[in-house]
Amino acid sequence: MKIIDKYLVKQFILTILFGLLAFTILFIVIDAMENLDDFIDQDVPALIVLHYYVVFSPEIIKLITPIAVLFAALFTAGKVANLNELTALKASGVSLFRFMLPFVITTIFISAFSIYFSGYVVPMANKTKLNIEQQYLKKNISFSGSNIYFQDSKSRIVSISFFDANTNTANRVSIQEFDPNDLTKMTSRIDALSLVYDSLNHSWIAKNGIERTFKGDKQTAYYFKKMDLKDLNFLPVDLLKKQTRPSEMNLIELKDLIKSQEMAGNDPTSTLIEYHSRIAFAVTSIIVVFFGLPISANKRKGGVAAQIGLNILITFLYLVFMKISQAFGKNGALNPLVTAWFANFIFMLAAIYSIWRARQ
Repeated sequence: MKIIDKYLVKQFILTILFGLLAFTILFIVIDAMENLDDFIDQDVPALIVLHYYVVFSPEIIKLITPIAVLFAALFTAGKVANLNELTALKASGVSLFRFMLPFVITTIFISAFSIYFSGYVVPMANKTKLNIEQQYLKKNISFSGSNIYFQDSKSRIVSISFFDANTNTANRVSIQEFDPNDLTKMTSRIDALSLVYDSLNHSWIAKNGIERTFKGDKQTAYYFKKMDLKDLNFLPVDLLKKQTRPSEMNLIELKDLIKSQEMAGNDPTSTLIEYHSRIAFAVTSIIVVFFGLPISANKRKGGVAAQIGLNILITFLYLVFMKISQAFGKNGALNPLVTAWFANFIFMLAAIYSIWRARQ
């Protein structure tokens, strides 16, 4: 049986690679045709265009991996079934579960790698892709950082209208201090036109502002041109991270963003869904193999092509179902963890039923 396992795994992996290559090239050609006018209008060099699609490829590969895995599993199993090789295996006492084992084990490794790939490689590539779009295509252009609002400590809230990453300067800044024993009472507030980071002294310097102190019903005000603030806990790089899009963040950065959103009292639902969905989507390959293999392992009218068409349709329905569940989750109707895994749970039940039917 080990020889047969090696044969099946080899065919399975080669077909996955072929599927990934074919689908990736197809997506790139379609996207290139859509963006050709933009590349020409902006006079983008050919090497930059090539670089753009190199860093665009990881996102495509992430999305089409479950389809490529399903395609490979159906093609390999369907070919074995149509050539009556599977009939010979069953006659020798090989069960459906034993036949599926090499596919499942291989897919588990693929899913584990997909978690790392979508969690770390894809965000890094998306960041480079966005930079190219901003610099050469003049798309997705935004300020270095605007409308930043976060909790710097248990009793301190900072709001910044605009942060210039080139000069490490925050503009129109408000720093609010609250009583640690009663967070509903403000004890002091600093409003400044700018906040500049001094890299030599590792501290922030507030310029042209006012500091107000509240004690009971009394209020005192102090106008200043320059004030050294050594007790602030954030750095310029932290402000940049707060403005990074979730699609450009790896799993660790997403967890940090979730914690900062919770500390600041903001709703982290969308970020939680993004975090859990990356892991759940990587496991999709296992689900579709469990679902598709039992169908493909039995000879049916229409041959391999009909089976592949049917199961790819089911896969797209799965993806649509996942997007719908995410919409409910973002509206607060579902828990973020449940939202990310709901489609997997439903289709895994369908896969179990498919396996049960195939054994009858």
